[in-house]
Amino acid sequence: MNLSLSVNMTKPFLRWAGGKTWLVKYLEEILLDKSFNNYHEPFLGGGAVFLAVADPKRAFLSDLNEELVNTYVEVRDNPFEVISILKHYENTKEFYYRIREKNFTDAVQRAARFIFLNQTSYNGLYRVNQKGEYNVPYGFRSKNFLEEEKIILASKKLQNADIICADFTCIKENISEGDLVFLDPPYTVSHNNNGFIKYNQQLFSLEDQKRLSLLIDFIKERGAYYILTNAAHETIKIIFKKNGDRMIEMSRSSLIGGEHAHRGKVSEYVFTNI
Repeated sequence: MNLSLSVNMTKPFLRWAGGKTWLVKYLEEILLDKSFNNYHEPFLGGGAVFLAVADPKRAFLSDLNEELVNTYVEVRDNPFEVISILKHYENTKEFYYRIREKNFTDAVQRAARFIFLNQTSYNGLYRVNQKGEYNVPYGFRSKNFLEEEKIILASKKLQNADIICADFTCIKENISEGDLVFLDPPYTVSHNNNGFIKYNQQLFSLEDQKRLSLLIDFIKERGAYYILTNAAHETIKIIFKKNGDRMIEMSRSSLIGGEHAHRGKVSEYVFTNI
């Protein structure tokens, strides 16, 4: 099967800091008209790359963020129920904080809450405190938070996807020859500095990056293909530059701002054996 860009690319229904929407336009150049079988993505996030490629025979998607994984499962299985709940939500500061304080037990309600907070929060960030409570402030965003068509199209795209909450090494169980694995890990280092970045309530350490490098060796041994994105940093180059594989340096716009942040161009590495 030629796992290329879809003619009608499905766009993400979530905003995601560090998401790879910017990479989609370069995928044809990276994929080189190669044919693949199943698709694997263990750091799912906003899912921009998965949603952009033509439908694989089967997809294996995962992430460590339980609320994110639940949202994808419910969008896959119950998209119209999720939309129905969101139609009763309001994009106001008062309503935002009311929903932010809620702890729903129903899976569909949890998914609707996640999408709403994601679409109306400050910069679409996902951040929790030490108690695991979502604590991103209201974003004063005027854009409509309910994009029904994106949710419905994503649901269709997810029909052949297995979606679980697990460590990235879970993909070992299902990788076969000719599969494609897209890896977009939480960045251990910021671009060209040594700042560490928290992911959920854990730190994706340099040791985790080294575990990921070993996973890539496993992928190649299985006769499968990988695409890895990571920060353009000398430490990352040392860990992931492998003989015979391509390393591409790309520039993108920095879309996340903050009190001590600036917007501009940043560089990222793309590694692949395609």
